[in-house]
Amino acid sequence: MHITLGGTPEDTLAAFTARAAGDPAVAGLVLSGSQVHEGMPTRHSDYDLHVILRDGQASELAGLDRFRSAHLDLVVIELAEFRTRGMPGRPDHFARYSYVHAEVLLDRLDGTIARILDQKRTLGADEARDAAAGWLDAYVNQTYRSLKSYRDDLGHLDAAETVPYALEVLFALHRRVRPYNKYLRWELERQPLGDPRWSADRLLPVLRRVLADGDPSTQRALFTGIERAARDAGHGEVLDSWGTDLGLLRHS
Repeated sequence: MHITLGGTPEDTLAAFTARAAGDPAVAGLVLSGSQVHEGMPTRHSDYDLHVILRDGQASELAGLDRFRSAHLDLVVIELAEFRTRGMPGRPDHFARYSYVHAEVLLDRLDGTIARILDQKRTLGADEARDAAAGWLDAYVNQTYRSLKSYRDDLGHLDAAETVPYALEVLFALHRRVRPYNKYLRWELERQPLGDPRWSADRLLPVLRRVLADGDPSTQRALFTGIERAARDAGHGEVLDSWGTDLGLLRHS
């Protein structure tokens, strides 16, 4: 299938969606990316579009698979794959956040596309509990590794690696999908995590300091807040499994 790329990105999107809508194998169209994050698109932004095909039906769009241009970034998948894409245990679990604010442009399945999206937007109760516990254990491990290494002045890189784990924990504790880094401030400002400690103005400077030099006192302050939040959410067992090693994370 040839995609016309003339005119503006909006022109390209409109032309493609009109053509896709004329294909009976197309079950749905879903828009994601910066275009669904108010205030985020720039002059460099393209349109991220998921094309969902009916299972087992031939379509000229299937050959596009992953098409990218300055105007359009396509993911073409069958319905069965769309149901599980980005979900736990999948190799493409990293794609989960792309669906959190996604918009349905076409749904020929009486709301099925929208219902599948809704399942991806937040973490289920069991999923959130398991995710928070797993990420918490990883966060404690990496923070302990960093602070132990700092005794030999070698902890900076280990400290930087604690940041992704810390964010996974904080968002999982709120049954939220961790955003891509590009959208972290956007999420914290528009949908705060509740506790003032996790506001954009307070959390982001802490993360920057950890990334900048891994300052041990900053790491310990962050750990103290996360420990309290995790215990309040019922994850004390994960923390207590570290025994006396937690002392290094609390005190210099």
